[in-house]
Amino acid sequence: MMRQKLRQQVTALREDMVETLCELVRRPAIAPQEGGRGEAEKVAYLENLVRRLGYDTVERFDAPDPRAPQGVRPNLVVRVRGKNPGRLWFISHTDVVPEGDRSLWHSDPFEPVVRDGRVYGRGSNDNGEELVASLYALEALRRLNIVPEREVCLAFVADEEVGSTFGIQHLIDQQRFRSDDLLVVPDGGNEAGDFIQVAEKSILWMQFTVEGVQVHASRPSCGKNACRAANAFSVALDRALHEAFPETNDLFNPAESTFEPTRRAPNVANVNTVPGREVFCFDCRVLPGAPLDEVLKVVDAVRKEHEALSGVSIALEFLQKTQAAAPTAKDAPVVRLLEGAVREVLSVEPTVGGVGGGTCAAFFRAAGIPAVVWAQEADVAHQPDEYTLVDHLVNEAQVFALMMGGASLA
Repeated sequence: MMRQKLRQQVTALREDMVETLCELVRRPAIAPQEGGRGEAEKVAYLENLVRRLGYDTVERFDAPDPRAPQGVRPNLVVRVRGKNPGRLWFISHTDVVPEGDRSLWHSDPFEPVVRDGRVYGRGSNDNGEELVASLYALEALRRLNIVPEREVCLAFVADEEVGSTFGIQHLIDQQRFRSDDLLVVPDGGNEAGDFIQVAEKSILWMQFTVEGVQVHASRPSCGKNACRAANAFSVALDRALHEAFPETNDLFNPAESTFEPTRRAPNVANVNTVPGREVFCFDCRVLPGAPLDEVLKVVDAVRKEHEALSGVSIALEFLQKTQAAAPTAKDAPVVRLLEGAVREVLSVEPTVGGVGGGTCAAFFRAAGIPAVVWAQEADVAHQPDEYTLVDHLVNEAQVFALMMGGASLA
């Protein structure tokens, strides 16, 4: 009975949630390095809101950043004590990406539009929806005088879109988390809300520059064809990596490590010139059990072999290199708690698995703190006319409220 009352209370807060989400959209929180002023205005609004709602355990953990107008990137944490030891965290981010080409939007990206059950605006989906859902889940408990099962901590963090240095990493460095915390990062999911992410693959983005000697195509023997050398090297590397790392893991889809040749830069403008330089990239998503250092041993061996065969030089640059942390166990307490709430609210059987990478939950897993990523959301983050379905917002708040209440709702 109490669980149903809690869900009904969340539904009753629907208009309040929409209003708060609109206020967040009106306050752009773009990183200084991307031309914005940071998160200060949005966090000031949130701090005022949570205090007005009656929460008195509200803390600021500002990270110094001279590029921001106020010299800091703010992180806000709201806490409510629980009946029992332990803490349940919900980590959402306040920053957003720039709007991009405004001509592709049908309305002002930072003036919210509520239409047909949707809230349109930059940041409405990523990550305003989940921030608002976590806040009003807690508010629903407060209005029913329900004490959470364990302490609930809502963290509204900075800087997720450009590295989390001033947000999550700052809080981890300050030792604000414990290894026994239950930690939800509601910043990725699907429309059905039936996928719980507990693992990521390692990411290795490599750019190769093959240097040969440019000559007229009628006299190829006078030069060193960087195009031919790059082609042969790319094919050989592709084959060698797949042969060296054939393992599969059913936690992921696809279940194997992937090694994909991707971007290739233009070389010469005309047909009758042998190019002296080729630049191309590989995007590798590697299962957590395969250390990236082992992958790079294969890369280095193939690179040296083809330098000797072709007489060219092949330089390697890392565009991204992130070793995956150990997955969160599929039977971890936070996974079980989330699974139960999702089943009850959405009437679906959640799938627990991994993704190709990466999310900011990786920072927590690397610090030894089990974390899950979940949301019910449309796949429109970073797009023009970004929006949130209000029904998704309410569903998320109901899921979070049930997690917060836990056994207290029996």
